[in-house]
Amino acid sequence: MTDPGTQSHLPPLAPFDHQPRTRLIFGVHSVERIGELARELNAKKVLLVTDAGLVAAGHAGHVHRILEAAGLAVTVFDQALENPTTRCVDECAVRARKSEIELIVGLGGGSSMDTAKGCNFLLTNGGKMQDYWGVGKATKPMLPMIAIPTTAGTGSECQSSALIADEHTHQKMACLDPKATARIAILDPALTVSQPLAVTAHTGIDAIAHAVETTVTRKRNPLSLMYSHEAFKLTVTSLNRVLTTPDDIDARGRMLLGAALAGLAIENSMLGAAHAAANPLTAHYDIVHGEAVGIMLPAVVRFNGQDPAVCQAYAELASAPEIACVSDGVKPAWQALVARLEALLNAAKIARSLADCGVERSMIKTLAKEAAKQWTATFNPRPLTVDDFAALYEAAFERRGDGK
Repeated sequence: MTDPGTQSHLPPLAPFDHQPRTRLIFGVHSVERIGELARELNAKKVLLVTDAGLVAAGHAGHVHRILEAAGLAVTVFDQALENPTTRCVDECAVRARKSEIELIVGLGGGSSMDTAKGCNFLLTNGGKMQDYWGVGKATKPMLPMIAIPTTAGTGSECQSSALIADEHTHQKMACLDPKATARIAILDPALTVSQPLAVTAHTGIDAIAHAVETTVTRKRNPLSLMYSHEAFKLTVTSLNRVLTTPDDIDARGRMLLGAALAGLAIENSMLGAAHAAANPLTAHYDIVHGEAVGIMLPAVVRFNGQDPAVCQAYAELASAPEIACVSDGVKPAWQALVARLEALLNAAKIARSLADCGVERSMIKTLAKEAAKQWTATFNPRPLTVDDFAALYEAAFERRGDGK
């Protein structure tokens, strides 16, 4: 095995073609501008896509009232699921067609925004979600969308993809199209304070994983690295604070902005093996996405770091928030990064063994075969075979840190 600390050179950065599609509006109580922003997009009939939890928290009603006060007719779909399915999206589209809507507002976590995007595909281009599995399958223009995240995790507000599960096969379909990207994203930290602690933890770990994975993918480029490093600096220094002091609005803001920047990093460089390995865990065991990614992330960083060039990239990421200094050695900085990730997983009370989540070792081969077929696996810096994924799952059965 090559010593990760040996001198090496990263391959040339990938070319990119960046066209900013989403206007970012950040600030406490910035959601109050939703009415004027909707009117700027020349909309009179609005579909508000959200979930039952946001209705109970009062956020959906508040946004509804602001939109109506601006003279807009509002139709509400509040049945977005945690893992959106084709059936859920179909029901949302039926509601939207009846109201002849002109603008979609996605309010909530990644599930609400994915549901809103999925509805947009069907409403404007017809057919079924399976028709848009892949990249650029929509042939007609889509409606403008305003995304209002209430969690600091997925970064969906800055991405062109909708992740929708087939109602029957449970296969998660990534449907990507530039036209599906939100026209405006409102980042209001005040909306994230009402999150349950577990949601704060799981989404926060997901955002951090996005920053870590986008740093080393095959599509990494100068622009994506800028977003990855800034997202990591914001989130890795703020997660503990929002877990221990949930009403710290500044820390909430740093997490929310960091998650959005990580979403921009994904849009420009994609993800890797941790997300590829996480999806089968969610499909078979209903493990929450952020927790599934968190469980797999340290093993993936250890695996990828065996490549000297990737180890160098991890070391530079660790230097961004001064977890370590790359000038003191590449390998120690990489190891310090893994140690910090382990500590954050413990602070977030993420399960530290797949066994704690009810995963059977007898399922490893099945999980590995499915992980190897995930699209994100193709962007991982080190190619992975089914056996490699099996080894990653095996490693995730070993307890690390304090075992919490």
